[in-house]
Amino acid sequence: MCPEPYPEENLEFLKSQNIRLFQFGIEGKTEVSLPILNDSIMEALKILLDVRNHPVLIHCKRGKHRTGCVVGCFRKMQNWCLSSVFEKYQRYAGAKSRTTDLTFIEMFDIINLRQCLYSIIYQYQGVSKKRRLMYQGETTQKPPRLTSF
Repeated sequence: MCPEPYPEENLEFLKSQNIRLFQFGIEGKTEVSLPILNDSIMEALKILLDVRNHPVLIHCKRGKHRTGCVVGCFRKMQNWCLSSVFEKYQRYAGAKSRTTDLTFIEMFDIINLRQCLYSIIYQYQGVSKKRRLMYQGETTQKPPRLTSF
């Protein structure tokens, strides 16, 4: 999540283990531009939501603010109640908890994630006919056609 170059020894390890690195370069300042932060969080969530990237490790220098915002927005998308999202954020951020981060998580528009999910599903379906994401309870059989009267 940090903008700094990733340490060379870590890059070598990732390469040797065939692990992909996604780096989003979110500044650690207390007042980050909201459109930039929103776009960065959205890009990180696209990676996080795509099951082809699992398992996923999310981290930054300290694992509090940037990581907390990404995980908080992810939990919000998973329909966690906001008080639980905030409690989890505050547990890991401790004394360094920022009200600006909590406000960002609260105001983050999860409706935008719907388009993100659709794009992932469509990309995934286009890669292979054998594997595709399905909704819970969906089968590979075609559903009966509905007709309107």
